[in-house]
Amino acid sequence: MEAWEILRPILPLLIPLFLIDLGLLIAALIHIFKHNTYKVGNRLLWVVVVLLVNIIGPLLYFILGKSDE
Repeated sequence: MEAWEILRPILPLLIPLFLIDLGLLIAALIHIFKHNTYKVGNRLLWVVVVLLVNIIGPLLYFILGKSDE
């Protein structure tokens, strides 16, 4: 059985998840580089978290790191 045959049934689920992850990643990185203050941590920490922890990293940034200013 080829890999394509295995992925074909779950592809309609994977494509939206990928697009959501990409959108969150881009939004988080734009916000990180436009602002200098964070609730927890610093810019380098949040860039690493957002880039290395897919989907959850950007969500953590918006919940824990994003300052209200």
